[in-house]
Amino acid sequence: MKRLVLSAAALALLTGCKTVGPNFERPAAPSASVYSATTNAATKGPVAALGEGPQARWWEAFGSADLNALVTRALAGNQSLAASMATLERAREAVKAANGRLQPQVNVNGQIEHQKVNLGAFGFDASTFGVAIDNPEFTLYSVGGGISYDLDLFGGNHRALEQSTADAEAQLHETEAAHLTLAGRVVMQALMIAALNDRIAAQQSLVSEDERNVSLTERKQQGGAGTLVEVLTARQQLANDRAGLPQLEQQRTEARDLLAILLGTTPGDLGATNFSLAALTLPAQVPVTLASELVHKRPDILAAEARLHAATAAIGVAQARLYPSISLGASFSQMATHPEDVFKGSANSFALLGGVTAPIFHGGTLTAAKRGAEAEAKASAARYRQTVLEAFGQVSDLLSALDNDSRSLALQNDAASIAERSLGLSRRSFAVGNSGILQVIEASRSVERSRIALVDARARQYVNVARLYVATAGGWTEAQH
Repeated sequence: MKRLVLSAAALALLTGCKTVGPNFERPAAPSASVYSATTNAATKGPVAALGEGPQARWWEAFGSADLNALVTRALAGNQSLAASMATLERAREAVKAANGRLQPQVNVNGQIEHQKVNLGAFGFDASTFGVAIDNPEFTLYSVGGGISYDLDLFGGNHRALEQSTADAEAQLHETEAAHLTLAGRVVMQALMIAALNDRIAAQQSLVSEDERNVSLTERKQQGGAGTLVEVLTARQQLANDRAGLPQLEQQRTEARDLLAILLGTTPGDLGATNFSLAALTLPAQVPVTLASELVHKRPDILAAEARLHAATAAIGVAQARLYPSISLGASFSQMATHPEDVFKGSANSFALLGGVTAPIFHGGTLTAAKRGAEAEAKASAARYRQTVLEAFGQVSDLLSALDNDSRSLALQNDAASIAERSLGLSRRSFAVGNSGILQVIEASRSVERSRIALVDARARQYVNVARLYVATAGGWTEAQH
């Protein structure tokens, strides 16, 4: 046995520990210095400031203490985020488990067994001793322990540790992405509620205008200058505009319910959400990460890179199984028929162990597993490249939106001003009898459309700014949480 152990140790020294499989190389950063071929410079409204990227608590740029409080509640109470954090903890424990397999494995054991020995099975019977004998019966007490160590000649265990570490890193970045995405969803949901509040206010203002039109037509009819048709037309428009309010209020209720879910609470415990776009600050500048640094900032890109690393390490794990493995070990035990004799020197025994396992025939399973790992690494590389391309496309779209949203908002402001002026002129013309109520109602319709379009344009501008923050904000860390 000693000779076997010494031979195994000598083979380990001669062979040396070789980690098989490809070593991971971090993908090269894209050579692009800008996000798109064309650059838009907004003449009015937020502009991009290329540099280090947004601050960790980027939502504070909107200048709303209520909004900040909502994001803080969400980061503390969101259940999907809690699940992601628990998954991260599991991944970190898997790293510790993989690291433990690189260390010697030590076990202790104890046993009590009652035996009856059949002496006849060993050739001892009555003819042997000339007299009848009874098979002895006794209780055996034993305690002991053992140690084993896998030499990991070809680095399979080291590659498994590398794979687990990369998986944990990927989960960390996915948790970062979950924090970033959650903050973005809370901000955008709050913006949606603010826009709905403004739309409801615009609709209520329109209803007030309709009530004024009804009053005008009724007074005109009573004075003998108007007709019942004009009165009924004004009343119909009032009814139509009032009918639009319940749907807007339903949309706001649904938006509040979703916000409550994001915060990890019930709608009844959400509290007031009296947001208005006018109460929020639109940042004059939006810090945007440089194109060359985006791959080192965005958590979804970093997660895809870590998954590629894990897939590369998995090739080494599969390849190591194609080669022999050598393990060394030793065991020690104390054994006696009486408990008080177990720890006496005469009751001890030991064994030195050395083992070699080499795959000979597995029906192609091991080779297929290695080829499968190589294919998965190729797939992970393609997914990484796709993630990078999508990230650049997203940032390019949102940078373009900064300028287009500003121009759209300016045009909507002009349209709203013209509609308001037209409505005022139509009312005066109707009051003196130069035009009918239909002209006033149509002017009111134009005002309604322009007001709603203006609210939508403002909301879209805020939402796209928030999306740009999310697209380039980088990750969350536990120190920031």
